[in-house]
Amino acid sequence: MRALIVDDDFYSRITLHDMLRAVAECHIAVNGEEAVDAFKRALETGRPYNLVCMDLVMPEMDGQQALREMRALEEERGVGTAGRCSIFVVSMVEDNRETNEAFFLGGADCYLVKPIEEAKLMAELRDHGLLD
Repeated sequence: MRALIVDDDFYSRITLHDMLRAVAECHIAVNGEEAVDAFKRALETGRPYNLVCMDLVMPEMDGQQALREMRALEEERGVGTAGRCSIFVVSMVEDNRETNEAFFLGGADCYLVKPIEEAKLMAELRDHGLLD
């Protein structure tokens, strides 16, 4: 599995990396703009990400915008629902509006509230077919 961790907070990036590194090749982006660039490159090289874990509140480009742009890149390339990347929103924001936007407008697959529990993250990975 290839995973992209997107968060402007160093501690959050390291925490997610520590949880995922045993099961994924992890790459890091510190804002939405970097994330969209990395996501696009991965699609172009034929090595797309299986998982993106992304914060919502970031500088340059927030997670909501990055999420929409990632889904648009998949659509442009004809990636169907079954083949698309699983995008988990990982945020401190516990807001129904933000959650609804992430799922219904952005196409998020999961919404996890920080601090993330490793068991919960692994359960979500299994539920989304990313782990056995």
